[in-house]
Amino acid sequence: MVTPARLLLGTILAFAAALAASCAPRPQPANPALWLVEGPRGQRGWLFGTIHALERPALWRSPAIDAALAGSDRVVVEIANLADGKAMSAIYARLAHSPGLPPLSQRIDPALRPQLRALLKREGLDEAGFADVETWAAALTLARAGEGSLDAAHGIDRAVLAASAGKPVEELEGARGQLGLFDTLPEREQGDFLAIVVRDDGRDGTASGSLAEAWRRGDMAPIERETHRGLLADPELRAALFTARNRAWTQRIAALLDSGARPFVAVGAAHMAGAQGLPALLAARGFTVTRVQEPGRSRARRPGWPGSLAFRGFCR
Repeated sequence: MVTPARLLLGTILAFAAALAASCAPRPQPANPALWLVEGPRGQRGWLFGTIHALERPALWRSPAIDAALAGSDRVVVEIANLADGKAMSAIYARLAHSPGLPPLSQRIDPALRPQLRALLKREGLDEAGFADVETWAAALTLARAGEGSLDAAHGIDRAVLAASAGKPVEELEGARGQLGLFDTLPEREQGDFLAIVVRDDGRDGTASGSLAEAWRRGDMAPIERETHRGLLADPELRAALFTARNRAWTQRIAALLDSGARPFVAVGAAHMAGAQGLPALLAARGFTVTRVQEPGRSRARRPGWPGSLAFRGFCR
């Protein structure tokens, strides 16, 4: 299932996923959102909304996207070393464990304990296995368990990195910084995160449903609505995991543009949505932000499309 949190935080959930390779399933056409950012002194860059995990590869390349990649001098992503699962797992392991924690069921509203037990049973997990796992990490583990057929190997962040043609890659947070956002949450907010994962289990659509389809169409309206639900409906979690990050990223992107860099910024599509999204925040700083790939039906590409190499070797 794709919950509102997963569209935004799919990169983090991918830490728990094992990468397997055989023969890639047939890709689906896509027409994701792309913006041109221009400044009064000739600054120029691009914003590209990604999705971090899909059931199948996506045919995301287009003339507009290829021109933006060619015109950029660097690629900017949330995490640069997505392919290094071992390194990211090591970071997760260092942050996720603490001794002396209460049982997981004691860290959640008593009314939700039956749902928690049912979720653990369905996924073949034992509560005892979470004895020293911090609440935020337990929530991520349970959210990942509900991902079903979603595969981070089909995530568009990875595809952009594969298509970057040797350009320098800069990261906005990195694995340590991104997981640290959760690790530094007060225990009360970690408990809220766990409660939301348990409460929302099974309620949302699949990867072929509303959110993934909205991304494929480049339709930001449904994505913007999801940034006010679930995890991001909690004011404290929204402030820590969405609005504060967007403001920090905007400052970083603006500094790159002002330095003369031409960045191709590829981050989760939810970060592009609404009045607190990157396009709006950059416009508020005086940049002209223009949507250059309009929403519409996903377009099929002919065989041999330029992005196909990004998916070779990824299989279920």
